[in-house]
Amino acid sequence: MTTDLQRFQRELTRHLDWFAERNRKVRFWWRDDDAIEPTPALDRMLDLANRHNVDLALAVIPKAATEALAERLTTEPHALVLQHGWQHKNFQRKDLGEKAAELGSRRDPDELMAELSAGKTRLETLFGDKFIPAMVPPWNRIAPGIRRRLPEIGLPGLSTFTWYHFPKASQVQSHVDILKWKKQVRFIGWESARLRFDLQLTRRQNTGGEPLGLLTHHLAHDEGCFEFLEVFLEIAAHHEGADWPDVKELFDLSLEPTSEPVAA
Repeated sequence: MTTDLQRFQRELTRHLDWFAERNRKVRFWWRDDDAIEPTPALDRMLDLANRHNVDLALAVIPKAATEALAERLTTEPHALVLQHGWQHKNFQRKDLGEKAAELGSRRDPDELMAELSAGKTRLETLFGDKFIPAMVPPWNRIAPGIRRRLPEIGLPGLSTFTWYHFPKASQVQSHVDILKWKKQVRFIGWESARLRFDLQLTRRQNTGGEPLGLLTHHLAHDEGCFEFLEVFLEIAAHHEGADWPDVKELFDLSLEPTSEPVAA
């Protein structure tokens, strides 16, 4: 009897075989949110990145980021840093049914931009050339007016979460979140993971080269999440139908127009 795990492994391999047979590659990247300090969970993530030779883009909360985290990442060849808002605090009105956001419509724009600018300076000071000038909005939500002003403070990059989104200049999206957030936070399960990757990989058979973004949150992981990462990376990080570009390169390349679909 085929288990959900085996079905996931088989179908992921089948998808990547399809690209390899046509001399094509799926571009992957990995974003992990909410880092502020060294933890055993972060150590496990860094070990995975090193063993599988893939970059890990850590969305770091500037206000809470510690010098200990900066020191921990100094010698990590695959660890890079993105800016995760300023303090990861919700300013929207839950009583009015508004979804959580730090960079939303309830903020004074000038006050918010000053906070984000200070956050950028702090991350540059702590992490040096590991810092990529790109914003990851807490809860993946950002008001359009704030988005337009990010380049003014030296943050041209943006990464949010979506099932499918045609990327704007310097926008590199995440697409598959491996956590189920409602009720008990836990791994989404192998069948849900299979379906989410099937959707994204099928789309990329007929579209341009938008990177497929894996989204994780190491502080909330259960053992199922870490098992998934082991299994997924064992296949996707080593298959000839997959490519894991340098994350800095990805944000640079995203400034160029998306390539035309390649015929099968």
